Amino acid sequence: QVQLVESGGGLMQAGGSLRLSCAASGRTFSSYTMGWFRQAPGKERRFVAAISWSAGNTYYADSVKGRFTISRDNAKNTVYLQMSSLKPEDTAVYYCAAGFRATNNQRHYDYWGQGTQVTVSS
Repeated sequence: QVQLVESGGGLMQAGGSLRLSCAASGRTFSSYTMGWFRQAPGKERRFVAAISWSAGNTYYADSVKGRFTISRDNAKNTVYLQMSSLKPEDTAVYYCAAGFRATNNQRHYDYWGQGTQVTVSS
């Protein structure tokens, strides 16, 4: 069982940077692939980034590639999403998730956080 709590969201101007954190409970955090997803108002939840359990592999949606960086600290049971060059279209609720496959398919993630709001103004 893993419980996930996101933090770091807020209001930011376009072009700015923000770092999201996701703290996990449970001693098996290092076994999980971790992912970030986001849901904009009126839209489906979509994949943003994922990182393998060893942090050896990372994956990104095309829309954030080159601007966002996912990382993890297994000693702190925390995964991060560093967001740079933010755009108004990045506005969404951001969720972290834990699973056993590094995939962009949310069905492959077993545990989810409650989400943190990111709003980017133009």
